[in-house]
Amino acid sequence: MASANCSGCGPGYHSPLDAMKGRREEIVYLPCIYRNTDILKPDYLATVDIDPKSSTYCQVIHRLPMPNLRDELHHSGWNACSSCFGDASKKRNRLILPALISSRIYVVDVGTNPRAPQIHKIVEPIDLYWKCGLANPHTSHCLGSGQIMISCMGDPCGNGKGGFVLLDGETFEVVGNWEHPGEAVPFGYDFWYQPRHNVMISSEWGAPKSLVDGFNPAHVKEGHYGSSLHIWDWTTHRRLQTLDLGEEGAIPLEVRFLHDPDATEGYVGCALQGTVFRFYKTPKGDWAAEKVISVPSKKVEGWALPEMPGLITDILISLDDRFLYFSNWLHGDVRQYDITDRRNPRLVGQVFLGGSIIRDGPVKVLEDPENQPQPPPRIIKGKRIPGGPQMLQLSLDGRRLYLTTSLYSAWDKQFYPDMIKEGSVMMQMDVDTVNGGLSVNEDFLVDFGKEPDGPVLAHELRYPGGDCTSDIWL
Repeated sequence: MASANCSGCGPGYHSPLDAMKGRREEIVYLPCIYRNTDILKPDYLATVDIDPKSSTYCQVIHRLPMPNLRDELHHSGWNACSSCFGDASKKRNRLILPALISSRIYVVDVGTNPRAPQIHKIVEPIDLYWKCGLANPHTSHCLGSGQIMISCMGDPCGNGKGGFVLLDGETFEVVGNWEHPGEAVPFGYDFWYQPRHNVMISSEWGAPKSLVDGFNPAHVKEGHYGSSLHIWDWTTHRRLQTLDLGEEGAIPLEVRFLHDPDATEGYVGCALQGTVFRFYKTPKGDWAAEKVISVPSKKVEGWALPEMPGLITDILISLDDRFLYFSNWLHGDVRQYDITDRRNPRLVGQVFLGGSIIRDGPVKVLEDPENQPQPPPRIIKGKRIPGGPQMLQLSLDGRRLYLTTSLYSAWDKQFYPDMIKEGSVMMQMDVDTVNGGLSVNEDFLVDFGKEPDGPVLAHELRYPGGDCTSDIWL
């Protein structure tokens, strides 16, 4: 039941299963990035029509340019979500849009006219630097308290520093740090909280100054990238544990608890070695992690290194906690796993959508532990897809999986230079929610190479009413 039909209720839905019965998505917001392209224009927030009944289906219907250059818009969150469902005074009407490189935070009004958002407020980097000693904001989550919490990846000098900024949910002023003084962790990236178990778990990417211009494998050996999950007490804001995932868990990115607010487990995708770890609460009451999925690297020639990892860059879980999805940005495939048996995910769907090992490309696979043939290039509506599948978003009912191909402009430029020239794309897959299985919707393509100011890199996807990667239930 949507909050619109629920008198006295706040934003979002009462439960994840209620959310699955919510309205079908009609528009989606995507940050579009010009940093590291040849075009000197501001990044912007695009509104895309994804209603098949609409005359503007698969088109960008609005663009909201930022007032600055080279921000690197990246991920976004809400001023209020299902964590505020019990508070009728709250509305999901502001999109929180941090800029990864400039450290600005844009607050966008999506309530007045959802199809044509406008800037409501700008939090300048100096507020993050002076009030919190933090920079490079990444993930934004709304809290049940009404505040907004944003994870940060660095200090103002570009060194790694994993801390958390709190914004006032009404004025959007920087309140201060969530963590206690001196308790920031070495690296930051994503986080998810589960209040019924008084826990928050955060992950690590790397030091901003190491990744600002691209990926250098030597930086991993030099310790500039993370490999740990951090367990925090949600009430006291104290760090309780650090789980070192080791070499196999290098660069743990998206943290996804199961949506069931009673659940004491979830998954994290680890980019560098192509692994997924399950984290869970032990009978003793502390937390542990175990590897449950591994995508083996392929031995190749014609590429930067002799072995190519899948590079798991985004993962998500369906609202009924049945399926886990992730993208292998370098190999080029999206995978669907049945996670009914939480410790033994079962592969039930896989589709290749571009990537670095397409059979007519420069890379030859010499040895593949999975014995898969090199896939053909993916062509949708006459367009050959540049890049590989990256950011994912699932429809509330779990039947449609949307994805974009841009990861982060400096890495796009390094690994998929064609995408810098041609722009990224948005695609959609149909999901078999009964038996598992993925199939490409051949009638759906948003080509960001055809934008008015030139090809652009579109990143994360958000529906106005919330989705399975932004809503947390208390």
